[in-house]
Amino acid sequence: MLSAHQLSCVRGERTLFTGLDLAVGAGEWLHVRGANGCGKTSLLRLLAGLATPAAGEIRWDGHAVREDVEAYHQAMLFLGHHGAVKEELTARENLELAAELDGAKLDPGEVVAALHRFGLKGREDLPVRFLSAGQKRRVLLARLVTRKAKLWILDEPFTALDTRAVDMLGGLVGEHLAQGGMAVVTSHQAIPIPGGKAIEL
Repeated sequence: MLSAHQLSCVRGERTLFTGLDLAVGAGEWLHVRGANGCGKTSLLRLLAGLATPAAGEIRWDGHAVREDVEAYHQAMLFLGHHGAVKEELTARENLELAAELDGAKLDPGEVVAALHRFGLKGREDLPVRFLSAGQKRRVLLARLVTRKAKLWILDEPFTALDTRAVDMLGGLVGEHLAQGGMAVVTSHQAIPIPGGKAIEL
């Protein structure tokens, strides 16, 4: 389980939120909602360990994340709203590089299958700079297939995706939850994933 206890986040002189509690267990997902600038991305960055809360604690399986940051990062995958792919590399090379940075080995067949699943058949070996914004986003999201993480933290994952890709991603998250995974998601649009809890910032 991922849980946060009495979290506070301050940016400059502005308090974005304070005293925030949340919990997500196996098979569950949490929809973080709120107006622009309310702190949704800041919350996800705190949960991903990319920023430090002004107060409060984040726990994984009942233990403070700070006790074993490496183990937590192995169990978690964060995809940011402005997540980047390397333009000069191909779609295939981007996935292989991401796996290498995660300390994981990927079977070439896994890479191809992930890219095909996201509608990139025939574009595996094109430099990413030749892909559309939506296709670049699909390359990034293909990491959800190749990276075996228990917890997905996804900031606006449906941005720049067409209707078919939105449904495909919703189905993928649903499969992840059915296998005991968990997810924390921000989105300005309806999320095609059944169930879930919501938190308003």
